[in-house]
Amino acid sequence: MIDHPKRAVILLSGGLDSATCLAIARDMGFDTYALSVAYGQRHAAELAAARRVAASLGAREHRVASVELGQFGGSALTDEKIPVPVEGSTAGIPVTYVPARNTVMLSIALAWAEVLGANDIFVGVNAVDYSGYPDCRPEFIAAFETMANLATKVGIEGARLRIHAPLISLSKADIIHRGSALGVDYSQTVSCYQADDAGHACGRCDACRLRRAGFEAAGLPDPTRYA
Repeated sequence: MIDHPKRAVILLSGGLDSATCLAIARDMGFDTYALSVAYGQRHAAELAAARRVAASLGAREHRVASVELGQFGGSALTDEKIPVPVEGSTAGIPVTYVPARNTVMLSIALAWAEVLGANDIFVGVNAVDYSGYPDCRPEFIAAFETMANLATKVGIEGARLRIHAPLISLSKADIIHRGSALGVDYSQTVSCYQADDAGHACGRCDACRLRRAGFEAAGLPDPTRYA
């Protein structure tokens, strides 16, 4: 009897963190199914990056789901009338927070996981070097896992669903070290909140600042393509 690897769904934005998450899941022996979400974000460069990363890290399948969060606005990442901050982090939850984004994306991942027979979902949220988003905290991940096991057929029938957030307590430098050791090509990723169509980063937004500082702290060259 052939022992097939377990399946896992990995939320893959095309950024540095989610690429590392995909590599970690693969290293843990999972058959990886990458899921990206077109939610009305400012640019499609990160989705193109996700396709590159999924292919290079050997995802069994990569799908792009669409949900138009942009129709509601309320975030600099979905509403072009709201400028992306470029003056550094400020107190409180920033305007780049997209209301309910991680809740929606994890729910879509949960739906695909049930169909695939996958009991594991990976998400690259981080509570150390992040911008103050409420849906990147350990409390949120724990609460979503509890909900997933209450709200699904597989959960009710006794097969435990697990939400993995392996980066949640790591610094950006630690994440980069971990991914580099696992063969992640970070030049393929796009983290910038306002990258151009070719994926060139602005170098000034919070995401760019955190990424650059992470490579500096890790002592590794920054492969980011800047505009």
